Amino acid sequence: MGSLSVAGEVATFTVEKIGGIDETTVEVPPGVTVLRGRNATNRTSFLQAVMAAHGSEWASVKGDADQGHVELSLGGETYTRTMTRTAEGVAGSGLGLLTDSTVADLFAFLLEDNEARRAVEQGDDLREIIMRPVDVASIHRQIRAAEQRKEEIDAELDRIASLKRDLPDLERQQADLRDEITETRNELQRVEERIDERNVDFRTTQENREELETALDELQATRSELKRVRDDIQSEQESIAALRDERGRLAVERSGLPESPDERLEALESDIERLRERKREHSEYTTRLQNVIGFNEELLAGEHREITDAIDAKPESVGDITDQLYQGSKTTCWTCGSRVKPERIESTLQSMRDHLQETVSEIDDIEDELDELTAQRDDIAETRTRAQELTATIEEVDVEIERRQTTVTDLRERRDNLSARVGELEERVTSLRTEEFDEVLDLHTKANELELKLDRLESERDEVSGEIADIESEIRRNDELAAQREDVVEELIDLRSRIDRLEAEATDQFNEKMDDLLDILGYGNIERIWLERTDTPDDPVHDSDDSVTGSTFTLHVVRSTEGGTVYEDTVGHLSESEREVTGLVFALAGYLVHDVYEEVPFMLLDSLEAIDAERIASLVEYFAEYPPYLVVALLPEDAQALPDSYNRITDI
Repeated sequence: MGSLSVAGEVATFTVEKIGGIDETTVEVPPGVTVLRGRNATNRTSFLQAVMAAHGSEWASVKGDADQGHVELSLGGETYTRTMTRTAEGVAGSGLGLLTDSTVADLFAFLLEDNEARRAVEQGDDLREIIMRPVDVASIHRQIRAAEQRKEEIDAELDRIASLKRDLPDLERQQADLRDEITETRNELQRVEERIDERNVDFRTTQENREELETALDELQATRSELKRVRDDIQSEQESIAALRDERGRLAVERSGLPESPDERLEALESDIERLRERKREHSEYTTRLQNVIGFNEELLAGEHREITDAIDAKPESVGDITDQLYQGSKTTCWTCGSRVKPERIESTLQSMRDHLQETVSEIDDIEDELDELTAQRDDIAETRTRAQELTATIEEVDVEIERRQTTVTDLRERRDNLSARVGELEERVTSLRTEEFDEVLDLHTKANELELKLDRLESERDEVSGEIADIESEIRRNDELAAQREDVVEELIDLRSRIDRLEAEATDQFNEKMDDLLDILGYGNIERIWLERTDTPDDPVHDSDDSVTGSTFTLHVVRSTEGGTVYEDTVGHLSESEREVTGLVFALAGYLVHDVYEEVPFMLLDSLEAIDAERIASLVEYFAEYPPYLVVALLPEDAQALPDSYNRITDI
């Protein structure tokens, strides 16, 4: 929720069993609210309730209860949270003001146990604190995913390179087999022609002649069937080779499609829904603002006489207001009866018009962002659809290849059976032959030997051709894989440099804001507090997807003596109060660097005892312009230094 939608609204908190609070209802108006009181007056407990209402888990449950509740009414909406005591601590449930309170917990809710403040005081890892809102862990996960893709592509390229080296030998082997097959086929054809030319007049006995003729007829028919089967095998092999080529082309196209992980699509859908909701809120606000502007323009023009009539009808005790609605150069406000110059009303209207224009421009920006994100989502969806189509087609081709390979296997079995039958018939004819059949039988024997040789050669050729087809299909992927590798390398360079840029920018911004805050506080013996970033890109450590370390962030304190000598010190050498101040300055800088006020309407300050009253007042005055609601818990003596115009709450 942005601050615009809640500006000017009173926030009402209804709290039960949170911290030390039994039951209370507190109204917090916009601006600065001072929780004035001594310790143990439930000031911190109320701040915990405010945190819980935002969605934070940093709230305790009253000692005599198992559950606590907090309800926030703001901007026409109600947010209810329940905090339940568990064996591991306190767990929250229900809808809070924020979808994610991580940044608010770090830099907006600055209570005594605030993680950012404590990290400085205890010398913990500041880099993780500073970069947590930036989600550097997500970038590291993307880097690891890209590195894995690169390794996979490199392995594929190495395998293809090895296949390339094998290809010349296979091609020579294929050529030799083709030559030998051609030679064998030619020889077989010559033998078969000689068999056909022989018109032998069988002069065998009557009882052998019929049997021999039958055997020879069957032998000839079997040989014809064997030739047909061999032709079918060759045809199927050619089809398989064509299908393998098609599969290789489809696989290349599929591998060239960009990755589209589920989490990216889910993130886009979430962002689109968030932007649509923002657009709806802004549009509703614009409509209301237009109505207010239009009404007041009409009122200035003298329209809406019914309002004047209604005021005329008021009791006499009110006075004759209608006679005063317009007197000379002044106009009476229709809501409160106060008299103001029309110019002042017109000035206010102009400010409202300017604000309306800003809001309309914001809506335009939201629409542009929506268009971009929608286009990205549609591209991912289109890519996924194409990938699914390619996968389905590849599966169909695989099925067809497998079916044809099964057919080839069946045909080869048929071929082997026919070859065996030819052998049997030859033996039968041999047993029935006479000398005058010797030449014919020798031709049949020779033909059978050539058939067997041809079958063997064709099987070897088919295997080699299949290997070559597979290799050529893989080689065709080489250029695409090389292009993919270049893209991944560029992505890695961008991701790694992005982290470096983000860390450098964050460090510079923190140093700038801490300088500003020290100027406001005006500590004479602390000249500067600054962060030093030390790069360690060659030795990154990835503890998990959500915890990464790399660069080192070191906090330095520059101090000065009464004599004016400036020297550098460490946080560990500071006094307890100085460490508390340093931790607070660091956390406040984080609030400004990460623009927390743009998304978190409340800022909470507590445990400021290490700072004197005048400095607290300066600090509050400085931050008052940022959040719609600034709530600060102070002791009575410290609260006296703050202006009386600030809202004060003394009883919780």
